[in-house]
Amino acid sequence: MTITQLEYIIAVDTYRHFSEAAAQCFITQPTLSMQIQKLEEDLGVKIFDRSKQPVIPTEIGEEIIRQARVIVHEVKMMDQLIKDRQGLLQGELRVGIIPTLAPYLLPLFLQAFLQKYPDIKMKVKEMTTDHIIEKLKSGRIDAGLLVTPLQDNSIMEYPLFYEEMVAYVSKNNAAYKKNYVLADDIDLGELWLLEEGHCFRNQVMNLCELKRLSKEPGHFEYESGSIETLRKMVEMNKGITILPEMATFDFSVKQQNMVRHFKSPAPVREVSLVTHRNYVKKKLVDVLKEEVLASLPQKITLNKKNNVVKI
Repeated sequence: MTITQLEYIIAVDTYRHFSEAAAQCFITQPTLSMQIQKLEEDLGVKIFDRSKQPVIPTEIGEEIIRQARVIVHEVKMMDQLIKDRQGLLQGELRVGIIPTLAPYLLPLFLQAFLQKYPDIKMKVKEMTTDHIIEKLKSGRIDAGLLVTPLQDNSIMEYPLFYEEMVAYVSKNNAAYKKNYVLADDIDLGELWLLEEGHCFRNQVMNLCELKRLSKEPGHFEYESGSIETLRKMVEMNKGITILPEMATFDFSVKQQNMVRHFKSPAPVREVSLVTHRNYVKKKLVDVLKEEVLASLPQKITLNKKNNVVKI
């Protein structure tokens, strides 16, 4: 039994496909299959049921893979411990970030981070909160940038900042005439929403106490996967939407005139860096956290945790 063989069965369990697992391990499929078969022969049990598609572990295979993850994690911890003691900041850092945060947060810190830490290879991918949590638990990413709290004991949360939620209002909407708005001022019949799967959509629905099932259906209903699309719908048509504060920082004067803040205490979303409870790359994650915090606009750093809207 070797560490490499254990890594191979973890890869197959993660991707549930021999070809994809081999590609992720940078080897050929026959090599991966041969090594796994050899491990099965040494242990005297079948780890995977190859008759199923996608491939699934056998009952004993699930227990073996669970233990393999523990062993491989401890080996990686030992390797990372040595790098940390040597002061080496190098390696690969895989980060997931939610789509309602990526366009506004990444440009603030990414270039400076890459210049400051040239030996860290960063891989960033936009994905929903559920996918980030899933990939953290399976070890396919190292950290996530998303909205919390998550209510998941296996995930460690490190709050970074609190971002105000603001209304973006068409001139044709009654709320445009107000200096500050309340949730009750939002006409639910004219509210543009993100599609299902976005945590920001859930927060908007909780903020507005929106019960879509109780609404009378209109002649047109539209849900977008993009904050920018919602903004343009308000500008080109009518209605109202809710935006995260950082989405407004590069607005023109005309666009700023369409922003309405909520009456104090303003609703905010809590943005955090998250990891799995047993994550390995502590130093790399720590410097990521430091660079994100150093890049934040002063207005964001002054926001308080006084009215966090539930996800």
